[in-house]
Amino acid sequence: MDILLSSVLGDLTSRSINFFTSKVSNRTLFDVKDRLHKVLLRAQVIIDEAMGRHITNQAMIIQLGMLRDAVHRGYYMLDTYIYQPNNEEEAKDQVMRQYSSSLSIVNSVKRLCLSSRGDCLALKELQEMVDNLSSMIVDANELVLFLTSYPRLYRQPYSMHLQLAYCMFGRQMEAQQVINFLLHQQPNSVEELDVMPIVGAGHVGKSTLVAHVCKDERVRAHFSGILYFDIQGFADDDLAAFKDECELKHRNLVSESNLEVRLLIVIELIGDINEDSWSRLYSTSKEYAPKGSKIIVTSRFENIVKYGTAQTLTMKHLSHEAFWYFFKTLTFGSMDPKMHPRLTHMAMEIARMVRRSYIGANILACLLRDNFNVHFWCKILAVLRGYIRNHFSRFDEHPCDRLNQNRPALIMRLTTSSQEIVGHRYQRFSEEEVPTMKLQDVIYGSVKVDGKFEVLAWRSPIPPYYSYVHTCETREIKARSAKRKRPI
Repeated sequence: MDILLSSVLGDLTSRSINFFTSKVSNRTLFDVKDRLHKVLLRAQVIIDEAMGRHITNQAMIIQLGMLRDAVHRGYYMLDTYIYQPNNEEEAKDQVMRQYSSSLSIVNSVKRLCLSSRGDCLALKELQEMVDNLSSMIVDANELVLFLTSYPRLYRQPYSMHLQLAYCMFGRQMEAQQVINFLLHQQPNSVEELDVMPIVGAGHVGKSTLVAHVCKDERVRAHFSGILYFDIQGFADDDLAAFKDECELKHRNLVSESNLEVRLLIVIELIGDINEDSWSRLYSTSKEYAPKGSKIIVTSRFENIVKYGTAQTLTMKHLSHEAFWYFFKTLTFGSMDPKMHPRLTHMAMEIARMVRRSYIGANILACLLRDNFNVHFWCKILAVLRGYIRNHFSRFDEHPCDRLNQNRPALIMRLTTSSQEIVGHRYQRFSEEEVPTMKLQDVIYGSVKVDGKFEVLAWRSPIPPYYSYVHTCETREIKARSAKRKRPI
């Protein structure tokens, strides 16, 4: 009887401790999360209003960029604490209930300490984010007042899902910086052409940024014509073609208009370029481009910085927090992630594994949207983990890193096979033909492939409308040592 009474009292004590502590901590956490959500909404209103204005003040652009980054960090932190899994804790609770009454009380106290410690850390981080964002909003009061003095840009109404799917994400501040450079009028006495270098790693969004800038109505109204050049190396043939194109464009514009002629020359350097080659390229531009013309040059190599006359724009990959915001909206579309907490948690892990790759994000988001099912998403996550682990064991590199460096990588598949597929990704212009076979079909295993073939990985819906194609080859999987790596 004493043992039974002790067991009952111990269980009641354990339940009481857990009940009251969880009520207090959960209530406090809920309040801070709610405050953070409200502060994020206030900050988002400021950013959305700024995005609809033609802002020319560089300091305001920098301040808005800092606020935008803080908002992405805030949403990431909020989602991390909202969608963290509780399954392990629930399983632990079931095990703990099976112990004796004395151990039950002790373990309840232990769980209380661990839970309190975790809650305190969460409260501290969330409160710091609330304070930081609140301070930035207060600092932005003057900025908000000045916003109304800048002209409003016309934009079609859109939902957030459509905005991210069909508009450039996370580069509005950079685009405004380039537009300000292009629209800035030089003094009449200046004979040199202004040059703005844009530097960044492969597939970071340089071409997309320039394409959006060149599509801007203000830029198109300011320049009489826009010339695009992709230069792989820099042979005499490249210079001759460049010279002929500049001369022809200038001649046509002069004959068609009596107004002042200005050219925008966009040069995308695929490889590196030395000083002598750049000097010849610049001299040719200066010879045929009228006064007031400007040059934008993009490259992966930082040595082009010394050829610029304007401040260099260095493009980096999106932060992890901004990329999660992008991937979440792309994956869930018009659905509320709060209605699918387990799926959202899995999506966060998938987003971390994609290494901030726009192309990888779009491919995986398409797969996930095809089947909004927990079992299917678990399978995608498990296969993706194994695929990346296998890739590292083979090549010591993440597949996204190899593809971004224009090197071949293994293709992920949801079905088991005696063959592996190695693919090399490259891009095609919008007017070029693309394969009818899609990468999703290869991933699902719904098409039979053998030997060498091409698949369409993804077609970008935004300028410059590149199509990303994989040239693939099947190989028989051979038994090999765990430490041995086979080069591709």
